[in-house]
Amino acid sequence: MNKQGKEKLRKLLIGAMLTAIGIMIPMYMPVRVIIPPASFTLASHVPVMMAMFFSPAMAFLVAIGTTFGFVLAGFPVTIWLRAFSHVVFVLIGAYYLKKRPNIVNQKVGFQVFNVVIALIHSLAETGIVFAFYALGFAHMDRAALFNLLLLIGLGGIVHSVVDMNIAFVLSKSLNRVFSIEVFDRAKEIFAKKKNVKLV
Repeated sequence: MNKQGKEKLRKLLIGAMLTAIGIMIPMYMPVRVIIPPASFTLASHVPVMMAMFFSPAMAFLVAIGTTFGFVLAGFPVTIWLRAFSHVVFVLIGAYYLKKRPNIVNQKVGFQVFNVVIALIHSLAETGIVFAFYALGFAHMDRAALFNLLLLIGLGGIVHSVVDMNIAFVLSKSLNRVFSIEVFDRAKEIFAKKKNVKLV
């Protein structure tokens, strides 16, 4: 097998591993709060967020795969629809990281990116829950729906920011053992800038 084939196989295995972990977290994680259709499971976004550092394709596939974790865990339909909405933020985030990998070297810049992704993430989840109720698949009075959307929106932002920081630390640590595209490219950019300054 040539080098390119080995790299594709490695990415496939990593994607499968992240998907499997993403399926297991909602099924077995003991730390979770469920107020249907809201749920907050500690680290439930970490596998899909880690996939963002590899490639947009891996992020997309892991987002689809982890949605099945919520289905298999027996969560209500609105919760796994929210999981499916992760496709939106992971694709945006993964493409941004691919285009500007150097952001992982900027403490403030990365946290700004993190908050923007959290806002997109929260809007997508809130939007899908609102559409579910607005289209009549379930009924809830307006005041309760507003409170629920507020809970999903604000809680989702905090949950997303925390999980992205966990994903970042784990991915950066794993990059010491094997290659992760975003971190490798960020190192190259940093080295080039350092050489330019020295000259």
